[in-house]
Amino acid sequence: MTKPTVLIVEDSPDISQPIADALRFADFNTLQAYNAVQGLQFASEHRPDLILMDIQLPDLDGLSAASTLKSDPAVKHIPIVAMTAYDVAGDQAKAISRHCVGHAQKPVRPRDLVTLISAVLRLGSDPTRGAPKNPGSRTPRK
Repeated sequence: MTKPTVLIVEDSPDISQPIADALRFADFNTLQAYNAVQGLQFASEHRPDLILMDIQLPDLDGLSAASTLKSDPAVKHIPIVAMTAYDVAGDQAKAISRHCVGHAQKPVRPRDLVTLISAVLRLGSDPTRGAPKNPGSRTPRK
């Protein structure tokens, strides 16, 4: 069986590296992009099983990048989990729920993200299972 691949789009290596390490330890392949443009390119080239997207990126915000991905027929099926350092409410919460399957608030515990990502990928393979539990997430998409 092929290991699932997670694309981590996060501009801070101090955040992305522990997440990548935890995912590799949990038997995932990882790709790391350090800005939105690189993330869009990697998503198109590598077609990961899931994208973990920071909302605050230096070149293009993560919600705009998620919107771009969801408008591309080749990659729109890839689930996106948003990461943000801020509480989300109002329009931002609606935008996250429109483009993402859930979100995690920073600081995130890598093992919680592994649990969330595993649940999202299991749900994707069996839609009758219901919404995943989202540790650390406050707006799961149902």
